[in-house]
Amino acid sequence: MFIDRSNIYVRAGRGGNGSVSFRREKYVAAGGPDGGDGGKGGDVVFRADPDLNSLSDFRFKHKFIAADGEKGGASHSSGKQGKDLIIKVPPGTVIKDKESGAVMHDMSDGKDYIAAKGGRGGWGNQHFATSTRQAPTFAKEGAQGEEREITLELRLIADVGLIGFPNVGKSSLISAVSRARPQVADYHFTTIIPVLGVVDMGLGSSFVIADIPGLIEGASTGAGLGFQFLRHIRRCRMFIHVVDVAGSEGRDPIEDYKAINKELEQYDSSLRERPVIVAGNKIDLATDEQLSAFRSFMMDEGVPYFEICAPIHMGTADLINAAAAMLATLPAPEPFKEEYVPPVKTPADRKFEVVRDEDGVYHIDAQWLDDLLHKINPGDWEAMNYFQNVMEKTGVVRALREAGAVDGDTVSVFGYEFEYYE
Repeated sequence: MFIDRSNIYVRAGRGGNGSVSFRREKYVAAGGPDGGDGGKGGDVVFRADPDLNSLSDFRFKHKFIAADGEKGGASHSSGKQGKDLIIKVPPGTVIKDKESGAVMHDMSDGKDYIAAKGGRGGWGNQHFATSTRQAPTFAKEGAQGEEREITLELRLIADVGLIGFPNVGKSSLISAVSRARPQVADYHFTTIIPVLGVVDMGLGSSFVIADIPGLIEGASTGAGLGFQFLRHIRRCRMFIHVVDVAGSEGRDPIEDYKAINKELEQYDSSLRERPVIVAGNKIDLATDEQLSAFRSFMMDEGVPYFEICAPIHMGTADLINAAAAMLATLPAPEPFKEEYVPPVKTPADRKFEVVRDEDGVYHIDAQWLDDLLHKINPGDWEAMNYFQNVMEKTGVVRALREAGAVDGDTVSVFGYEFEYYE
């Protein structure tokens, strides 16, 4: 099944916790703290794989989580870094922020993209030793890795896009000029997925051509299959507009030509500025009057025009030579511009709330303080001195003062009670 859009959740690894350890060896007095740092969490990395051509790997799997960093060890041993999670996608995949829809990265540039960075490892107690605090009994926890919801959109990379109504001969044309073998039949929507083919021009020269299915009147608003696949033509450097000049299905080829152009205009106005060659197909079924009328119309339009009969390769060589010559004058397509701006948020470790109950006890609600209390020994003077410094630097002491706390008042932090003193 051809899948060209998927929503996924990615989370980078958490950093490993720092270690609390002291050097204890025979004949080494007061060895001091030697707790190592935690390892960095693994990143979530997207990588373009030319062997992939759809997002089918994301049809059932939507959650991707990188490995956490390992905890630090004794003897200044740092924890092992978490392994990066490599997610392979087809070239041309556009990575978007699901919430805003903004483009984060276009994988057509061939470079790896880090969508979520792993959390940094926590410091071991070796970093907290000072001249007055020579035996710190606490360390830092590792930071959480980044997490986000992402939309993946595949936009095929092709030099030439075949556009036109269903059953005008696009599949026959791509079969005639390349080794692509799409299903060919005499009914609408025979082609229900985009088909890529490589046109070999000899002497090492080639280009990629794509049969884009489902363009009918109303495609830009969702009719037929057009709305699903119109996104794929945005990368094409030029178009070959295939028209059934015989009107074999009772339609007017001139009106068909105008209708498709109107759909392109409504979907993306810049597509009408893309270079185009018109291929009048099924000339074996057309009358001289039909051929003459459409030929005159194309002359008035000023658009390069070739008459072909794709199944028997009549005129296809001239058409492809003209397309190759036009491509030689066109610049390479530019990747989609990155629009995503990470939101500026207050760090979670700075959030807290001070509430005074009816008994006059001040309660501090802050998850980061709970985590910190679990990492230190409240009975150790140096550890509590460090805790006090953190309370002052993060503004908790100031908030207590502003809330009316005075010397001797009780302050409660997740079950631990302290006396407030300036």
